Amino acid sequence: MTTDTPLRRKPRTLALEVVETLGDRIRDGRLALGDKLPTEAAIMAEFNVSRTVVREAISKLQASGLVETRHGIGTFVLGLGQAPGFKITPEQFSTLRDVIAVLELRIGLETEAAALAAQRRTDANVRAMRAALDAVASAVDAGRDAVAADFQFHLEIARATQNSHFSELMGTLGSMIIPRARLDASDALNDERRQYLRRVNGEHESIYDAIVGQDPEAARAAMRTHLANSRERRRRAQAETAGS
Repeated sequence: MTTDTPLRRKPRTLALEVVETLGDRIRDGRLALGDKLPTEAAIMAEFNVSRTVVREAISKLQASGLVETRHGIGTFVLGLGQAPGFKITPEQFSTLRDVIAVLELRIGLETEAAALAAQRRTDANVRAMRAALDAVASAVDAGRDAVAADFQFHLEIARATQNSHFSELMGTLGSMIIPRARLDASDALNDERRQYLRRVNGEHESIYDAIVGQDPEAARAAMRTHLANSRERRRRAQAETAGS
């Protein structure tokens, strides 16, 4: 005797369906570069699958280069995946020399991005940058890690260029380009460090003001000052290490 009851789908098949759907959303822009994916619980509810299926799907998206998971923060869209293009690995951030080299790259990339953002930014771009800066300030005041919000601010500037190559490259680099994401992760957020981070956010505010004011030269100069200050701080640390 036969029945019309369908065969129950295997978890692996379910995971692939989740991967395909989320992948399509990334590729068609519904989930944009830098966007945070819905929570595990939200994905479970939408697709009616178990936590195990969701985690397998996220793992596959990571392997494809579509997303990255930042522990304790969430999973974020990295790019379109499967591209063998430019990438800086975590191992390439392991020394002060490495961090300085990346800051030199950022000076070349982000100073021009800031100038273009000043020329082309929309009201929505301005709101996104403002939200990122407010998140940085809130994190610093609360003694929390501000790296994710700091990176988000720089990513929003890249988006405001209206040139997808800038935002795609920033997304490829990821939050590791924020120097303290690699070297200072274990530092306690003491008063001296909190004051330093407030100075950094003051530099962010100068960049923001120039972009809001649609002043490309001021935006370019403010971004160069911000990144050059970070580079010089690392150079001094490198010299101190070499001299000790």
